[in-house]
Amino acid sequence: MVRQFSRLAAITFFSLFLVAGCAIQKNPVTGTTRFFGYSWQQELQIGADADPEIVTQFGLYDDEKVAEYIVEIGELILAESHMRREETDRMFRETEFTFRILDTPVVNAFALPGGYIYFTRGMMAHLNNEAQFAVVMGHEIGHVAARHASQRALRQTLGQIIVVGGAILGQELLGLPGQTILELSSLTAQLLFLSYSRDNERESDRLGVEYAARSGYDAAEGAELFRSLQRISERYGRSIPNFISTHPDPGERYQTIPRVAEEWRERGLQQEIRNQDRYMELVEGMIFGINPRQGFAKDGFFYHPDLEFQFEKPESWDLINQPSQVVLLSPEEEAISIFRIDASSETPRESVQALLQQDGIELIEESAAMSSDRWEAWKALASAELQDGTEVTLQIYAVSYGGRIYRFLSYTRAQDFERFESDFNRIIRSFDSLVDEDILAIRPVQLDVFRATRDGRFHSFLPAELPMEIDPEEVAIINQRELDDPVTAGEWLKIPVQQ
Repeated sequence: MVRQFSRLAAITFFSLFLVAGCAIQKNPVTGTTRFFGYSWQQELQIGADADPEIVTQFGLYDDEKVAEYIVEIGELILAESHMRREETDRMFRETEFTFRILDTPVVNAFALPGGYIYFTRGMMAHLNNEAQFAVVMGHEIGHVAARHASQRALRQTLGQIIVVGGAILGQELLGLPGQTILELSSLTAQLLFLSYSRDNERESDRLGVEYAARSGYDAAEGAELFRSLQRISERYGRSIPNFISTHPDPGERYQTIPRVAEEWRERGLQQEIRNQDRYMELVEGMIFGINPRQGFAKDGFFYHPDLEFQFEKPESWDLINQPSQVVLLSPEEEAISIFRIDASSETPRESVQALLQQDGIELIEESAAMSSDRWEAWKALASAELQDGTEVTLQIYAVSYGGRIYRFLSYTRAQDFERFESDFNRIIRSFDSLVDEDILAIRPVQLDVFRATRDGRFHSFLPAELPMEIDPEEVAIINQRELDDPVTAGEWLKIPVQQ
């Protein structure tokens, strides 16, 4: 059920705008002329505008070898796509594509209009050879070539209020909650949460297989990923967003992809390349799961080893950690606290007052404060009125620490503020330096990639204790195996380890 507060908060804190009009242009895949929500020039501009926001929000995975690899294979698959064929219009053929690896553990890949393709390191960990990577790459290029986002724009007006099903955590992409708390423009947020139709997804599946097959890859291998995605979906009791979406079912795609690959084989495409050795060497040492150096929650606290601070997380509250912010949500999603660095202010007071100056926010009171009786801070209470007249109360708190200004923005409906005030205060008053040497020295989990030196069941290769609450089934999934599957000496394995 959609919560009214989530809807109203979204309307208050984000103004959506309309990309108006439509264009009659060609579809590079079919070669036919039809209506699109945007002209191709608009698609190029949308991608160019959104890309910096995506990079800022999620961060790039800092590994030059991996970054070069995705560009190399991306250009290889792109060369076999409809975007580079002689009969395709010049404006499409000359479009440059951008390929990026995002630093998030969520298993995903997605494309934005105009040729922007993103893989997460979580996706990379779940692939087992280059052929699988090529099919996923082809799928995303297929979305761009078929102009699926522009097709959907005709059916889904971008100017209307769309809040990903309404609830703050109603649907997630890359681990982020709904757009009520995204630091993204409304158009970028809507593009990220855009649901393609079943026909769009099936078309991209077919294109992904075609482009990979034309490049010489064993395209049937792509089916193995969809089996993994089905297992992840079953494991967490929900579907996975975007290209892994609710449509079509991963089980259906597991059956369809080998069939399409065989059709191309019958037409003369040999499809022999898997390049498992190269791919496994690529992901050796890749960070797996959350990177605790960038912050993690444990025993009722949030710790950030790199920035050397900590603060308390109220019991039962959810915590979502992203490169640009930490979000805490009450169990029923009725209250929220957003923590981030304020790079624009020089003092806590300046940081608080910068928010107070925004239109629609009315000051109730403000005063000096302290965090953990040590760190200079400034605090304010304010109110804001939603479009339907509902009032929310905001607590704004900024603290100076380690040469930076950190700010908490917490809010709930006015009638609920007293109920959540103690939780808000617990968070801000507990902000302190991190001194625990074990936490300060913690290292991320990385993939140990090796060839088995003996025969045995898969579970027999797992350590007695896995790090960071990773469980054996999770490891089996990234290896595209069952725990009891036989492993033969010489086969590749990926095991998460922590130094």
